[in-house]
Amino acid sequence: MEFKTLLAKQELQPYLLKARYGIEREGQRVTLTGELVDTPHPARLGNRQYHPYIQTDFAETQMELITPVAESIPELFQYLTGIHDVAYRSMDENEMLWPLSMPPALPEKEEDILIAKLDAFEDVLYRRYLAKTYGRRKQMVSGIHFNFEFSDELLQKMFSMQTEVLDYHQFKTEVYLKVTRNYLHYSWLVTYLFGATPLSEARYFEGCKRPKEPVRSIRNSSYGYKNHEDVKVSYCDMETYLADITRMVEEGKLSEEKEFYSAVRLRGGKRMADLAKDGIRYIELRNLDLHPFASCGISVEQVEFLHFFLLFLLWQEEGPILDEWVESGLQKNEQVALEHPLEKTKYAKEAHELFDEMLAFAKELELPLTKDLLPKLFQAVKKPEETLAAQLYLASQKTSQKDVAVQIALANHRKRWAKPYQLAGFEALELSTQILIFDAIQKGIGVEVLDPQDQFLQLTVGDHIEYVKNGNMTSKDNYIVPLLMENKTVTKKVLGKAGFRVPRGREFHRVEEALASYREFETQAFVVKPKSTNYGLGISIFKEGASLSDYQTALEIAFKEDDAVLVEEFLVGTEYRFFVVDGQTKAILLRVPANVKGDGVHTIEELVAQKNTDPLRGTHHLTPLEKIQLGEIEQLALKEQGYQVHSVPKKDEVVYLRENSNISSGGDSIDMTDAFGQDYKEIAESAVKALGAVVCGIDLIIPDYTQPADEPGAYGIIEANFNPAMMIHTYPYQGQGRRLTMTILELLFPEMFV
Repeated sequence: MEFKTLLAKQELQPYLLKARYGIEREGQRVTLTGELVDTPHPARLGNRQYHPYIQTDFAETQMELITPVAESIPELFQYLTGIHDVAYRSMDENEMLWPLSMPPALPEKEEDILIAKLDAFEDVLYRRYLAKTYGRRKQMVSGIHFNFEFSDELLQKMFSMQTEVLDYHQFKTEVYLKVTRNYLHYSWLVTYLFGATPLSEARYFEGCKRPKEPVRSIRNSSYGYKNHEDVKVSYCDMETYLADITRMVEEGKLSEEKEFYSAVRLRGGKRMADLAKDGIRYIELRNLDLHPFASCGISVEQVEFLHFFLLFLLWQEEGPILDEWVESGLQKNEQVALEHPLEKTKYAKEAHELFDEMLAFAKELELPLTKDLLPKLFQAVKKPEETLAAQLYLASQKTSQKDVAVQIALANHRKRWAKPYQLAGFEALELSTQILIFDAIQKGIGVEVLDPQDQFLQLTVGDHIEYVKNGNMTSKDNYIVPLLMENKTVTKKVLGKAGFRVPRGREFHRVEEALASYREFETQAFVVKPKSTNYGLGISIFKEGASLSDYQTALEIAFKEDDAVLVEEFLVGTEYRFFVVDGQTKAILLRVPANVKGDGVHTIEELVAQKNTDPLRGTHHLTPLEKIQLGEIEQLALKEQGYQVHSVPKKDEVVYLRENSNISSGGDSIDMTDAFGQDYKEIAESAVKALGAVVCGIDLIIPDYTQPADEPGAYGIIEANFNPAMMIHTYPYQGQGRRLTMTILELLFPEMFV
């Protein structure tokens, strides 16, 4: 098959750098001082055997983090970094992931290395067999498995441009077999550039022959975890490949098909036999050491290079005798792996020629990737000290490899815990959605972000699919319910007819119309607010009436947010948010309006700036609390109290910058769930039921929650929210956090919470 001719066709250019990717990253759990832990796999992660994202490899201490299939490199690293966040924050806070492929110091007794405690006994038996055949110590090495699939668009177009192979599955198989053979032939270059196991730690080679360290890659040499020498498999064609593996099993050289280890594994269906029927669907590269200095064990640049390199290998010619071509590459790889990391490789001349060929290939196919990346990697051929193995070795000479690894791991640990409310990779999403994704990943529920701008998710468990918008808008609520709650006039009418106390008021559609009714409100406490908005936008509260000019300003602010405005009586008391899910009150929050406490020295403007330095405060609902603003509404509220932004409050004097208590407008959140009696919770639950809602945040004004709820004037309901923020309950300013995102997941997937 002449793939070079096909790849050169201009019609393929838009599809060359499209692919599907997946990463499996292994890593040992260690203490903060770098010792192997003695704790079981984190219980928070549920059943690791069937978990789509976080499993256990050979040992109980060896985590395996698995991304879903990604359609782009940014998406791949979005999931990879997010899954790392979940893994770290599901472990004990005094544990972290070892950043090196070679394990930390191992126990003196080999039997103290605990095999993974899996549910399926056959999986435990298989690990016991590996322990007996290869030794438990050899099993403790970790690495990166990189799954790669050329885009179907590229392969389909290539297939349509040729006539030699008539079956598409066979064509794909030919593509991947050629790439695999060439990859095995040139794997020594990957080992040179990305090998990162120059030294072993204590007792890895206990009772075994060991290399003369340091080397480039212990893991990718014969001293790493390899099949025995009598296991030989040909990659000439699929029939021979499958026949060889079957023969190895029949002869007892392999216990089963999956025991065959290679730098490349051919992937099709769930079983090896599926390769014969359906051909190769993708390939798995297994010779990547963990990148010590990349927080996820692999870098974006590595993935970009590997995609380019695999495409180049499809272009590159092969030797005339295919088995010899592969075998010669494996021999070179052994030599390169065992070279001193600071020495120029024996194959530097060949590496130079190979890079020249890659540059020519990139130029002919107009691939932009080579502008910075290839020259940088080529520089490492000239200067071996720039390779990963050399960098790790040189850093280790100042202290020790263990010390370097511990410092890297601690930096990764600090990074993962710096913002425990945030999910790395998904930071652009609204915070409640981030927390929901975190919990879904932790619980083992599949997550796909269908539309990040609209916060639209698809959640999957087996054949069970649920769609979620904005964190808690689900199929459990009928379409009409959010529309009902969005319309504050309709909400009040429905609740009023159901016997609940709601504020009296009027609806206006023009400023002039509202101004004409000024006399109705001028001397009483009242509220001006948009009819249909959330997050406390455009709300002004006047507790002692208002001047005509202030009233007009409040109307203009409200009409900026909606084309209809409500003017309502102000209910005296404290506002509480009741979060009701499926008929039960799951959380109650006191929301204190945006405020500052005076110190007798600083102005209100300066005090706001100081309070806004809190790391929990941010903007656009990406943090548990919002920064306090000093806009029109805040300045109007200050004016009502006789202040300006440059006023200096007395020491310990609390100055409120808003009357409404929304967290979205800079307020403080205080959990009150356990302080309330059942009577107020039942009122909230009954009101939500009257609205027909399953998920609702309902706001009650309560003068004194210690008094019975059935006393006259004990409460009033001012608002119902169809998309209530969850992060304010999860990470309150004060009090116990409530994991409402997990409650939503239990509502959607009860089978996962049995």
